[in-house]
Amino acid sequence: MKKTKVMSISFILMLVFCMSGVSLNVHAQEDRKQIDGSYLTDESESIGYDTKITRGEDLLAGYSKCVRLPNGHLYVGGTTIACQTVERIGLAVIIERAKEEDTSWEGYDGWILHEENTDRIASSKELEVEGGYYYRVKCIHSANNDGSDSFTDGVFIE
Repeated sequence: MKKTKVMSISFILMLVFCMSGVSLNVHAQEDRKQIDGSYLTDESESIGYDTKITRGEDLLAGYSKCVRLPNGHLYVGGTTIACQTVERIGLAVIIERAKEEDTSWEGYDGWILHEENTDRIASSKELEVEGGYYYRVKCIHSANNDGSDSFTDGVFIE
């Protein structure tokens, strides 16, 4: 009986400890600088997933990706996935950048792709970029008449 009570108290203490750690982590994220929904981060990679607000019958998912590479290079791209083969699927990839003191992102590069009679489209590039900026990737996804967007956090390039 006493062993069960000790195990129960240990479990409760462990649970309280874990919960306090989670709340501290959430609080720490709120303190980070954010521009237009994207946190500015020193992480080497960021992936953004599409918002589900405008998804309809044809669009399944979409994501954006931004990865810091050595020597001032950046890997950027995105993917759009439909629920089934659609007449027209699209992906617009927009690269934006900002300095830490900025309040908005500025356009840097981008491209648009469309395919017909398929269920997915993806595109990526490696870019040489100027240091001292945070870069993010924003994608616009479409499958027939369904649309959505995704964006990454800002990845810093020295």
